[in-house]
Amino acid sequence: MRKPESVMPQDTPFETESKAEIVFRSVTKRFGSLVAVDHLDLEIGQGELVALVGKTGCGKSTMFNMISGLMAPSGGDVRVMGHDPFKEFDWFRGKMAIVFQNDRLLPWRTAVKNVEFGLEMLDISKAERRRIAMAWLDQLGLSGHEDDYPHALSGGMRQRVSIARAFATNAELLLCDEPFSALDEITSKRLRAEFASLVRKNSKTAVFITHSINEAFDIGDRIVVLKRPAEIAHDLRISPETTDAEKAEITTMIHESLSK
Repeated sequence: MRKPESVMPQDTPFETESKAEIVFRSVTKRFGSLVAVDHLDLEIGQGELVALVGKTGCGKSTMFNMISGLMAPSGGDVRVMGHDPFKEFDWFRGKMAIVFQNDRLLPWRTAVKNVEFGLEMLDISKAERRRIAMAWLDQLGLSGHEDDYPHALSGGMRQRVSIARAFATNAELLLCDEPFSALDEITSKRLRAEFASLVRKNSKTAVFITHSINEAFDIGDRIVVLKRPAEIAHDLRISPETTDAEKAEITTMIHESLSK
């Protein structure tokens, strides 16, 4: 099958004009006899929006946890912004934000107070916290709901609050662990478009974990397809010029890789 022009050959390193924000160098992660990641090499450039796609058990979450500093590799080297995220965990305060599958809002805090939470950890003044939080709630279409508690908000609205909380800290790097998978498809698609637009508008770097190829197309400038154990099957660049025919061809190729 002819590869679409938007597809980068697997044996060709991804080239970026900007510096690498995330680097995996021959990274291995073992859990006893289980090898979750095996000699993985990957670079994610500053300002990229990358979707990590793969079936359950392919190592996506393990990679996510190593990037976020929640676990160390068994071998090899992980660097984020030039630092070791596990050994230098505190250095990343305010520089990295996470959007989870569950919104993880604090039920005893209003929407605006939830958005302010990360800013409190950064010792931002009360007045400035409120100004920033209100601005992001407005940006995400939640004006008038700032004093609502999570139980009074829909699932999509709660996830908007979660996204506002992540952007409010002005973190350089956003990590997203299937944040829209619990939402209906219409709401999910709308939030994916808004999220991707905000990442690009604010010049952030984002890593987005997903099981869905369609979601990866909606989100990523680049799609990294993983097969067990966290081996890169395809490293693809997507652009507005990528045609529907090329996307269909890419989708078929990904399905074939993941079915092996």
